[in-house]
Amino acid sequence: MSELERIDAYWRAANYLSVGQIYLLDNPLLREPLRPEDVKPRLLGHWGTTPGLNFCLAHLNRIITERDQDMIFVCGPGHGGPAVVANAWLEGTYSQVYPEVSQDAEGMRRLFRQFSFPGGIPSHAAPETPGSINEGGELGYSLAHAFGAAFDNPDLVVACVIGDGEAETGPLATSWHSNKFLNAARDGAVLPILHLNGYKIANPTVLARIPEPELLRLMEGYGYRPHVVAGEDPAEVHALMAATLDTVFDQIAEVKAGTGARWPMIVLRTPKGWTGPREVDGLPVEGTWRAHQVPLSAVRDNPEHLAALREWMLSYRPGELFDADGRPLAPVRRVAPRGNRRMSANPHANGGELLRPLRLPDFRDHAAEVKAPAAATSEPTRLLGAFLREVIAANPATFRLMGPDEIASNRLSAVFEVTGRAWDAGRLPTDEALSPDGRAMEVLSEHLCQGWLEGYLLTGRHGLFTSYEAFIHIVDSMFNQHAKWLEASRKIPWRRPVASLNYLLSSHVWRQDHNGFSHQDPGFLDVVVNKKSTVVRVYLPPDANCLLSVADHCLRSRDYVNVVIAGKQPVLDLMTMPEAVAHCARGLGVLPWAGTDDGAEPDVVLVCAGDVPTLETLAAAALLRRHLPELKVRVINVVDLMRLQPPGEHPHGMPDAEYDALFTTTRPVIFNFHGYPWLIHRLTYRRTGHPHLHVRGYKEEGTTTTPFDMAMLNDIDRYHLVMDVIDRVPGLGERCALLRQQMVDARLAARTHTREHGEDPPQIRDWTWPY
Repeated sequence: MSELERIDAYWRAANYLSVGQIYLLDNPLLREPLRPEDVKPRLLGHWGTTPGLNFCLAHLNRIITERDQDMIFVCGPGHGGPAVVANAWLEGTYSQVYPEVSQDAEGMRRLFRQFSFPGGIPSHAAPETPGSINEGGELGYSLAHAFGAAFDNPDLVVACVIGDGEAETGPLATSWHSNKFLNAARDGAVLPILHLNGYKIANPTVLARIPEPELLRLMEGYGYRPHVVAGEDPAEVHALMAATLDTVFDQIAEVKAGTGARWPMIVLRTPKGWTGPREVDGLPVEGTWRAHQVPLSAVRDNPEHLAALREWMLSYRPGELFDADGRPLAPVRRVAPRGNRRMSANPHANGGELLRPLRLPDFRDHAAEVKAPAAATSEPTRLLGAFLREVIAANPATFRLMGPDEIASNRLSAVFEVTGRAWDAGRLPTDEALSPDGRAMEVLSEHLCQGWLEGYLLTGRHGLFTSYEAFIHIVDSMFNQHAKWLEASRKIPWRRPVASLNYLLSSHVWRQDHNGFSHQDPGFLDVVVNKKSTVVRVYLPPDANCLLSVADHCLRSRDYVNVVIAGKQPVLDLMTMPEAVAHCARGLGVLPWAGTDDGAEPDVVLVCAGDVPTLETLAAAALLRRHLPELKVRVINVVDLMRLQPPGEHPHGMPDAEYDALFTTTRPVIFNFHGYPWLIHRLTYRRTGHPHLHVRGYKEEGTTTTPFDMAMLNDIDRYHLVMDVIDRVPGLGERCALLRQQMVDARLAARTHTREHGEDPPQIRDWTWPY
């Protein structure tokens, strides 16, 4: 048997297994007449893209074996699950990680039965799929994941099949430009395979319908050397694909040798639902949109469909592929690589196997000096930038910083003292800090930054994504998918923990006064808290030292999504570094110097979370101390937002007794919050004292104005907090009417000043604790 004949046999075996997964409950080798009860009652799966994926996997296996190539496979077509699962079973990996799905007839029956079946596995590539780093539940991220995997992996090739439906998404369209950030010497290679089968669910695809010369010019414009593999006759397309892959991998070697040649890519054009039923009920199927999901949809009820399914599966000649016990025959087995060279077993696709802890400098070395609380200011992210500079220097091949053109804007510029911005495209004399070896990666696409980082993390490295707070919403859906991936991975014993996905959100809602309403949105927190408590963590450090402590903790963590919100503008230094470490370890705590309760039961509790809400809360506490010295005020700052939940809702949740002791059960609690107020109610609604909780936060009031006016627009300012205390502490309303009026007048005076001078009054702008 020739090499191409063996590849064809492997392809047919994978196709057979793929059809079986979609349709069969029993009778996996069709050794008995096919009965309706052998077929699943609900047919859920996608056939249309599957034979093309199997075709690519079969041919890539030859390259791996012949060239001893380290390679992983990224499956872009969302519901190509049958293909990647079938190949993992043929390679033997599936039976190794799931011994009950053995490589025999009974294992094949289990393989078929579990697919898209209650208690089984998803119909798309997922964490449960060996060899996968790309969640197929949503389209658009495959190529970004592939490049993220290739960064700092010089010997790795990432083969990425991009569905022509997926190619219509915004994130994928941007991802083609990732080649401008790939260093041929330091990084691995990405081989994009644009699979054009012509249709989405019910419509043609754009790239399949534009003239081929135009498509090739588009790929050339992106900076690639395109190669076309097209046809319907399997023998012809096998020969063309084999020859093309030999050429392509020779070209990859040229690029890696530093010749300056362009990276290659492949345009693969094959029929949708290739090798499936050509016609069903008198209508064309193969090569049309009807092949997208389940070509034969009434198999249990329609004897003609049942017969057609049997004929379809037998067309792959399973007797030539599997022995009497259902094991793959030698010609099929010979196509699959061995050991870790199998794409389904490659350690890069289970990145926790390769993960090594970061070498972290002592964050305490970058601390702000604090002689007295709230007496001086620091720029938190500027100090963090100095810490990240040392992180990058100490981890030159395992840590990257991602940001959509905002690293400097977010005051992390110190990193450019030890690294440039990754850039392997044209340069001008006026450019600064561009380098093909850069560890900082900036492109004006939040999707691409997130996709790169996800691919980087899932293959065993570490990183941080910094963004303006309002625009992180662009990747809401990507965050959702990654959080779901982590949650699913935690339940899979063979998936090893990976480094956490760390977000640093700066230029936040309360200091986007100059950019206006469009830049003012703290709602990403609400999206994050929707996810499982085992995965998400939210931190709002109130000052620079707390930010450093939180950052160190997040960079050490595994299998989380950590969201850190910290301002880049000067904020008050509240704690020495030892105090900050203790405060962050607790997650929240009393600021004794700011309150007047002196350990006794308070009359009112002022709570704050976020740097600007903390500033305004402290200023309100100072006003209460001056005007109502007899009032017992307790001030609490929250760093770890999840401490507010009961322990049954989140691992960080505070026990009820401890919570009640801090917040009381009967006293009014005024909570000044960074985000939307209802999130705090959602987190605390089970607490005994919740009826006494009043939350201030962003209520969708914003414009181009001053920082303090932003606070006043949303009633989180110091004067309004004092009014809240007067309104909610029993007995104060009657005797503090004048003070309340003074607070109203102070707000009006501050707003008048901003309208006349264009800035906040100096006594507000430069406020520090009144010692």
